[in-house]
Amino acid sequence: MDVFGEGWLFWGIVLAVGVPLLLVVLTEVLGWLTRRGSAAAGPVRLLRNWVVPVGALFGLLIFAIQSPAEQAWARVVATVLGFLVILLVLSAVNVALFANAKPGSWRERIPSIFVDLGRLVLIVVGLAILFSWVWDADVGGLIAALGVTSIVIGLALQNAVGGIISGLLLLFEQPFKLGDWLDTGSVRGRVIEVNWRAVHIDTGAGVQIVPNSALANSSFTNLSLPTELHRAIATVTFSTDDPPHEVIDLVVDVARGLPMAVPDTPPTARYLGAAKYEVEVPVSGPAAADDAISLLLAWLWYAARRRGLSLDGDATDPVAEPARLDAALELIGPALRLSAEHRERLAPACHLERYGTGEVVQQPDRVPDMLRIVVDGRLALSIVTDRGAIESGSAEVGESVGQTVLTREPSFVRAVAAEVTTLLVMPLAVIDEIVRSNPAVARDIGQAIENRRRAASDALAAAGIVRGTIGGRR
Repeated sequence: MDVFGEGWLFWGIVLAVGVPLLLVVLTEVLGWLTRRGSAAAGPVRLLRNWVVPVGALFGLLIFAIQSPAEQAWARVVATVLGFLVILLVLSAVNVALFANAKPGSWRERIPSIFVDLGRLVLIVVGLAILFSWVWDADVGGLIAALGVTSIVIGLALQNAVGGIISGLLLLFEQPFKLGDWLDTGSVRGRVIEVNWRAVHIDTGAGVQIVPNSALANSSFTNLSLPTELHRAIATVTFSTDDPPHEVIDLVVDVARGLPMAVPDTPPTARYLGAAKYEVEVPVSGPAAADDAISLLLAWLWYAARRRGLSLDGDATDPVAEPARLDAALELIGPALRLSAEHRERLAPACHLERYGTGEVVQQPDRVPDMLRIVVDGRLALSIVTDRGAIESGSAEVGESVGQTVLTREPSFVRAVAAEVTTLLVMPLAVIDEIVRSNPAVARDIGQAIENRRRAASDALAAAGIVRGTIGGRR
């Protein structure tokens, strides 16, 4: 007797042996893909858990049991199997096209809504073919009705749909992304949200909502492109009595010290006439431009008064009052062993300076020409290394920086105003006169230098940096 002559027996054996073997293979493949974090694990899981079992059931009904294909329950199983196959194909296509898309490619830029719409269309078409094949359904009339309905709805909602289409095109083209700064002519700010209908822009004074259709039908500037360099531009005004070259040197010097400024590209300034000057500061991006301009204008207020220039036509300096200078000399008099007669005689050669928060008062590796004593505020001291600035202490009220003016050595610390700070400035000639009249002052200054050098060495050691001698030479 021919065992395989009966079709049901052959297909029964095939299903009984082949399906478990296929499931074992798919389980191993799924485990390997899951361990690697591959996106292909999704389609394989769908194939193992649903397509193969339902396909086995369909094969059992049609080939092994040889059930008539016209029976309702056979058609139900065939419909479920066809739907699962459609999902499997769509999942595999999604993995092949979009899961591993390279950054910047059209596959990576395409909005997910386009993918979802395409998936929906393919599912509808696939189900139409499936129902036509399995259930002999006439889907032509349904498709025609849906087409007419879509046209009517599209005409009724063309304005709203136009905005959505514009948004989808913007999402696909991606002329900007979240965090970019845009200038549309009427709106300037940072993009915080992009949806189908509009772009939300944070202007600093609120969130401006710009319709996608407005952006799609007009030109705008992406201030974040190129990302390598951006220039913060400001216009400042001085007095017509201020020499232009002195003003330009001042503005460039202050701009160079801004923490937002790009170090490798120097800032520039030019005279516009009528006492107006334009300064350009290279910064890393538009997000830093506003902060850079704000800090530049603040520091210019202090720096202009220290140099006797008239920012905005005003050169008055509140700390230049004689009474304040006398009070400062009286404050530091005991530390420098100054008598009332000495203070009165030295006062004309001294003056007060005020620094804004963050301004550099003293740079390292430069021989200072002044002794500066803190009379109000505080200075933060640090050692500049290849790893950055290492904090080494502070100069409080009554303490000084620039003591190496007495020894003619370069300073070894950087001093930055930790807050708005007022300093009493004593030129070298004044320090020499004080030391001649009282040599003990030189000993006190020398001890202060040693204490600061020891604090700097301890700070470097704590940071794991070994340096031979802290001082004028490294």
